[in-house]
Amino acid sequence: MNLNIIGYFIYLGVTVFIILKVGKICYKNGNIFVAELIPNHADICQKINQVLLMAYYLLNIGYCAMTLISWQKISSSAQLIETIGVKTAIIIFIISILHYFNIIILTKYIHKLIK
Repeated sequence: MNLNIIGYFIYLGVTVFIILKVGKICYKNGNIFVAELIPNHADICQKINQVLLMAYYLLNIGYCAMTLISWQKISSSAQLIETIGVKTAIIIFIISILHYFNIIILTKYIHKLIK
C-alpha cells in the first residue's frame, strides 16, 4: 500500500484534532479575555470571538490540506513517522504564532476597532 496515503490520513487526523481542540480552548478562554478588554459590550465580544474562531479554523485546516501537495514520496515507515512529525510540528508552530498575533492585535487595537 502507498505509504503517502496512510501518512495523509494520520497527518490530517492528528492535526485536525489539535486544531479543533486548541480552537475550542482559545474560544472558551478568549471570551473572558475579550470581555475584559471591552467591558459593557458583551455582544461585540461574542462576535469578535466567533469571527476569530472561524478564521482560525479556516486558515489552519486549509493550510493543512494545502501542505499535502508538497509531500515527497514516502518509502519507509521511519520516513513516514518523520514526515508526519515535521509537518505536525510546523502546524503547531503556526498555530502558536497566530495565537500570539491575535493577542497582540486585540490588546493594542481593540479600542480603535469599537469606536
